[in-house]
Amino acid sequence: MNTLKRSIHLLLVVGLCVFCHVALAADEGKMTAAERAKAIKYLKDSQAETLAMIENLSDAQLKFKAAPEKWSVLDTAEHIMLAEKLIFSQVEKALADKPNPDWEEKTKGKTELIEKAIVNRTTKVQAPEAIVPSSKLSRAEVIKGLKEGRAKTLKFAEETQVPLKTYTAENPFFKTLNAYQWLIYVPLHNLRHNQQIAEVKADPNFPKK
Repeated sequence: MNTLKRSIHLLLVVGLCVFCHVALAADEGKMTAAERAKAIKYLKDSQAETLAMIENLSDAQLKFKAAPEKWSVLDTAEHIMLAEKLIFSQVEKALADKPNPDWEEKTKGKTELIEKAIVNRTTKVQAPEAIVPSSKLSRAEVIKGLKEGRAKTLKFAEETQVPLKTYTAENPFFKTLNAYQWLIYVPLHNLRHNQQIAEVKADPNFPKK
């Protein structure tokens, strides 16, 4: 009888360990609460800053260019709008593929890297043709597009339970990034170009009104 009890106890312990292992494996690669909170804060704060920078400008101020080849404030806001869709599509692309078994090794340290590198405007990058502003949209159209795009990204950040870090997609500058890193790429890119808007507004020839 004692032998039977010991056997049952052993089976229960082994079963519990297997269950715990499966639960841990399921959670592996998911955003932590802190990571989710950071992504949400980035998304909300970066867009709030953009909107505050453009909402009260005159048409002359919105469309001022420091040089013919330079972007105006409105151009830069349009670029932010266009880029959000393109960058978030990389999250979707990553999730459409199979999890990357080497995700930890391939993406280690890159969250901190992109947080520093993307907002650093000492290194200039040529925008892909698909996200070069058309200069044809009104402020209302740009603001509408900004809000719609961000609402989709924010809803995803708030609700997803997918282990984002196990899914990856390639980046031309940073190589392999995981879907969480692609997610925060959206507001980091936004913050980068908020700096550009500030640079335009700081130009000595920027219209007073």
